[in-house]
Amino acid sequence: MRLRLPNTFVLLFAILALIALATWLIPGGKYETHLVNGKQLIDPASFHYVASSPQGLVALMKAPIKGFVEAAQIIGFVLIVGGAFAVIQKTEAIDTAIRSVARAHAHSPLIRATLIPVFVTLFSLGGATFGMNEESIPFVLIFVPLALALGYDTVTGVSIPFLGSQAGFGAAFLNPFNVGIAQGIAGVPVFSGMGYRLIVWVTVTAVTIAFLMWYAARVKRTPTLSPTFILDQAKRKEQPAGLSMQHPHERMRGRHVAVLAIFALSLGAMVIGVVKFDWFVDEIAALFLAMAIVAGLVARLGTDDWVAAFMQGVKDLAPTALVIAIARATMIIARDAHIIDTMLHGLMPLVQSSHPVFAAQKMYLIQSVINFFIHSGTGQAALTMPIMAPLADLVGVTRQTAILAFQLGELSTPMLPTSGITVGVLALARVPWLTWAKWMIPLQLIYLVLALLLLVPPCLMQWS
Repeated sequence: MRLRLPNTFVLLFAILALIALATWLIPGGKYETHLVNGKQLIDPASFHYVASSPQGLVALMKAPIKGFVEAAQIIGFVLIVGGAFAVIQKTEAIDTAIRSVARAHAHSPLIRATLIPVFVTLFSLGGATFGMNEESIPFVLIFVPLALALGYDTVTGVSIPFLGSQAGFGAAFLNPFNVGIAQGIAGVPVFSGMGYRLIVWVTVTAVTIAFLMWYAARVKRTPTLSPTFILDQAKRKEQPAGLSMQHPHERMRGRHVAVLAIFALSLGAMVIGVVKFDWFVDEIAALFLAMAIVAGLVARLGTDDWVAAFMQGVKDLAPTALVIAIARATMIIARDAHIIDTMLHGLMPLVQSSHPVFAAQKMYLIQSVINFFIHSGTGQAALTMPIMAPLADLVGVTRQTAILAFQLGELSTPMLPTSGITVGVLALARVPWLTWAKWMIPLQLIYLVLALLLLVPPCLMQWS
């Protein structure tokens, strides 16, 4: 008898319940903070135990609605962007473009060889420079149907934007949200050490590309090897035709080109806004809403058709909103019980080692554990670097290396069911987390070994 695994909602709630149970076993603790350059930083020597605040059944039941409130910004972003993309899809511009790319892919060995490397590199570059993270979510709506049209699967379509941006974020060389803030907190010149970080980024991105190309070629030869094979068959039968290859000879029309131009300009504006003007989800959501309105006018969609398409997109993403809320609730339970600082304090002695290489590698492993609870690069840097930086001095690890260990710990994000971005992307693609996690295990192990190896040279050369 085959074991039937629970769906994402059941799994997340089970994790939520386990964390609530842990609040009865782990004592409360707290680090004092002080204001430095406008930021609240932890005093590493200030840890003390506080009265515990175990989270019972009432807190457990209230946690999802609290998660919904605290994640309201990202939830609203997902719903609005989903509605906007539904309008774009209603214009049939993306579907027609997908069929055009599929035809070129079928007849051009060059396109077949470069499509995955080029797009993964672009998304990785976004993660490495302007901190592309939540911004990768909308691209799932494009790359999943594109991957299906090219004979790949949903996993490939999800991986191109999602793993690309996550690989770049974890191996960033110019990301102000993790590298910049961590270096500022640690007292290291901001964006210093660029040379070795570029090597790390190229290595992690190349490994991600190689793995995806191997998998994509394998699943194209034997589609039944895909963990989403049944799901993909159902998707290919759905309308619009972009998920299948109906009307293969239909060509791009002027209105299709205009809509795609609006879409491309919007993406360009998003990148400029994030890099130059510190845009976040509010501004990006507003941009996509404006894009949908202009695209609807250009494509001559009636108001009823526009509203119907937008609302359908919102409706399709309603489960995603709940998934994100429950994922955020896991952090709320741990935070309200005051156990996050206690767990961090308990992990610190584990860093000490007989050799700096092992100490740096332990730092990476600890950061990976912390990443289970705190997925914000900025938040994790503010929490851990005030402790990790002086600790690095004590165990013979340079602060620059400690920052790299912190970064590489974020490579575990694509595997975590507590990450709102991860579960949001998977819900958007209708891929169960357990299906994704099973597929991710080999790549996650590769990331693990790669991170441990990449931390060796900095220790040997006393990278500073």
